[in-house]
Amino acid sequence: MKHRILIADDEPNILISLEFLMKREGHEVLLARNGIEALDAIRRERPALVLLDVMMPGKSGFEVCQAVRADESLAGIKILMLTAKGRDTDVAQGLGVGADGYMTKPFSTKDLATRVREMLAA
Repeated sequence: MKHRILIADDEPNILISLEFLMKREGHEVLLARNGIEALDAIRRERPALVLLDVMMPGKSGFEVCQAVRADESLAGIKILMLTAKGRDTDVAQGLGVGADGYMTKPFSTKDLATRVREMLAA
């Protein structure tokens, strides 16, 4: 089943590789290069899932996630945080602001594709 997925990351190489992976999985892909673009795209496009980097200019992934969770009209959107920040406190903060999942970079594309399928099926 084709879903709309927003990839929000300020690193061009990550955007390109994740876009390729998600398109290969059959999804429609939207891109955002900072937290402000991500929040605007979420509100405008209503993706099924957001792959959200934590450390971005404009607004952090934590701030974007918190803003999405504060807006009842966006309640059905799933958020998977992707970050190099893998300490337990970082994971707890991500889940605490309402992320549905948290993956630490570097991750395998196979693991990410599996996680996306699981989240979209739930």
